[in-house]
Amino acid sequence: MTNGFNLEQQHGKGRVRVSRVWRKAGEGGSDVIVEWSVSISLLSDCLAAYTEGDNSSIVATDTMKNTVYAKAKECREVESAESFGILLAKHFTTFYPQVTTAIISIVEKPWERVVVDGRPHVHGFKLGSEKRTTEVTLKKFGALRLVSGIQGLSLLKTTQSGFEGFVRDLYTLLPETKERMLATELSASWRFHFESIYSVPTNSFFFTRMYDNVKSVLVDTFFGPPDSGVYSPSVQNTLYCMAVAVLNRFPDLASIQLRMPNLHFLPVNLSSKDDPNLVKLVGPLPLLLFSSRADSLSSRAACVWRTTGRSFLPRGSFLSARTTSSLTAAASARGRDSFPCR
Repeated sequence: MTNGFNLEQQHGKGRVRVSRVWRKAGEGGSDVIVEWSVSISLLSDCLAAYTEGDNSSIVATDTMKNTVYAKAKECREVESAESFGILLAKHFTTFYPQVTTAIISIVEKPWERVVVDGRPHVHGFKLGSEKRTTEVTLKKFGALRLVSGIQGLSLLKTTQSGFEGFVRDLYTLLPETKERMLATELSASWRFHFESIYSVPTNSFFFTRMYDNVKSVLVDTFFGPPDSGVYSPSVQNTLYCMAVAVLNRFPDLASIQLRMPNLHFLPVNLSSKDDPNLVKLVGPLPLLLFSSRADSLSSRAACVWRTTGRSFLPRGSFLSARTTSSLTAAASARGRDSFPCR
């Protein structure tokens, strides 16, 4: 309480771009490179800077920026975005007595190794599409909240999707269908069970393997078996199946949140042609947004699910609509594997 007011404050530096190369640290003596956009937010005992203009306890944002560069240079071994975020958070909460909490957000640019003549190039890379993300929240005495994720993973299947049986009334124009394309640009974030920096695995490749494995499960569940696929009765059901598959597979994860804008490919009406469904009109994006979250309440029980959809109208229109629904699924005594998708 200051002068009758309850004050909460934090300050920081955003979008600090840093790249780090580790020479001959990859498989077969290949180079490894990361490019990160780092954002830092510090909670600290520096109210006097706001109320009295006393800056003696302020950590300058220039200092934060330079710390990112210095700590990246000090990393002798290959670091994941998660491990580098924890390293930065530990520095800010231990080096500065007044800092009580550090929040480090990192977005990793997707540099992928080039393949030349069927062989991975030792120092050649090309830019991919989806981005890897992480957010580390660390309190001074070690309490940790760690979230990783992926942004902009584009997925599309040309069949095995439909949408029918939904509510119809005087406002409904959408026809029901058992055959449509399903396309989206997936963003996902998953929270780890680790509640302290002392419980984080020391294996330097743990988080990179986890990222690759979660991504693989999400993609495999979306598409289904390679020869036959899997039918999707709705985006909502596909979201649920993807989230359940991840939580069932990885006990180190406490929750997962998925966002899937529905990218429309609409049949072109060519009445003179035999099969107009093979030609599609690509709609503006995003038309529909579906957001879902699943929580594993313990290692053996529960998943809480929330789904939201939002419709967007062209520029100049001020109407919008939002629908929300919730689903709670609890595991039986069999544990996590009692989350059947179908």
